[in-house]
Amino acid sequence: MKKEMDMCTRPLFGKIILFSLPLMFTGILQLLYNAADIIIVGRFASDASAGAVGSTGSLVNLIINLFIGLSVGACATASRYIGAKQMEKLDRVVHTSVCISFLCGIVIGIIGFFFSEYLLVLMNVPKDSLLPLSTLYLKIFFLGTPFNFLYNFCASLLRAKGNNKTPLLILASTGIVNVALNFIFVYFLHMDVAGVAAATVISQVISAACILVYMMRMDGLCKVTMKRIGIYKDALKDILYIGLPAGIQGCIFSFSNVIIQSSINIFGDYAVTGNAEAANIEGFVYTSMNAVYQACLTFTGQNYGAGKKKNIDVTLFNCLIIVSVIGIVMGVGFYLLGEPLLRLYTDSPEVIAYGIQRMKYICVPYFLCGIMEIFVGSLRGLGKSLTPMIVSIIGVCGIRIIYIFTVFATHQTLPTLYLSYIISWIITAAIHGICLFFIRRKVFSEMDKKDIAIA
Repeated sequence: MKKEMDMCTRPLFGKIILFSLPLMFTGILQLLYNAADIIIVGRFASDASAGAVGSTGSLVNLIINLFIGLSVGACATASRYIGAKQMEKLDRVVHTSVCISFLCGIVIGIIGFFFSEYLLVLMNVPKDSLLPLSTLYLKIFFLGTPFNFLYNFCASLLRAKGNNKTPLLILASTGIVNVALNFIFVYFLHMDVAGVAAATVISQVISAACILVYMMRMDGLCKVTMKRIGIYKDALKDILYIGLPAGIQGCIFSFSNVIIQSSINIFGDYAVTGNAEAANIEGFVYTSMNAVYQACLTFTGQNYGAGKKKNIDVTLFNCLIIVSVIGIVMGVGFYLLGEPLLRLYTDSPEVIAYGIQRMKYICVPYFLCGIMEIFVGSLRGLGKSLTPMIVSIIGVCGIRIIYIFTVFATHQTLPTLYLSYIISWIITAAIHGICLFFIRRKVFSEMDKKDIAIA
């Protein structure tokens, strides 16, 4: 089976969909496994256990997003070198990525393990009912971050050359192990949140081992050779140029979500659990839209490297259509099916009511977030990562934080809090679109001058 895709030859619409689908399935599988964590502890332990697992999500994202953003830099850089057929530079990017992913994972794992409880206290996690369980879950979870990072970087490199099927197959296989271990550890061994955390770490170790062995044994682009693994300064510079702003953006973006989560925590255990379970469901919408964002970044990167300006515009237009359709259909559909979906997690009517309330304000207009991310994907594919970082910090994080300390401070209701998402999506998407318009003109002008110089 041919795993690699030609991203520089039109028509692109069908190719973007074919590229996005395995990414969607990969993200959906990851969320299903996360949902299995919450469902299993909710059903076989308690609602408090489910809330403890779910309430850690925004904190986990805050801590790891800085380094996960580097995998975006690795993907964009590798895509550009593949399109430009610069194989020696590609090889250095591949081996630098493998090295820094594991090293960064060790650093984050140590920090997360020792500061878990302190960070959860800062988030106002209820001390008596949720804090001990949340802390235990996080401490075990952070033991797996080196392997989590390694898998994500390797998967990004494979996707850069058009192979997104292999990461999907690996994740599907190890995910089954994860769910099986969840059930064994929680139902039979009564390990509660420690059980689902241990199952997650074990599956991450297997995923990282499988994808690394695959890349060592394969032939062609992005092959890994153990003796070449190391940090190459030029490759690291290229990765950091795009990845560091992306990571900082994700980190600060998550910081705003931590503040929102802290605001949610003041409404009590039912609100915390209902929001965690609704957010888990919403994740299926987001990860499906994010697959199109990754496709936009990768197709744009390869065509930018190949000097095909028209394909860059076609990619942007097609991705905007696809992400809007996905966001509207899934967002509205999940909201309409909110109650039966939430009943998979809990039978508590109070928890379900809070969950549906959140989905009304977040799920339905979620396509706006998808549009915002497509603009970001196009900018990063063009090698511009600093601009979307600054815009997102101001447009998303700044607006939300100011909103919380002004509007929400005087009207402390959950609907008021949720409106901060919608407002920030609209404003930030508009600014990203304007920036892309002017940056695109500049980049295309530079490409024309380069073509003239070569001629």
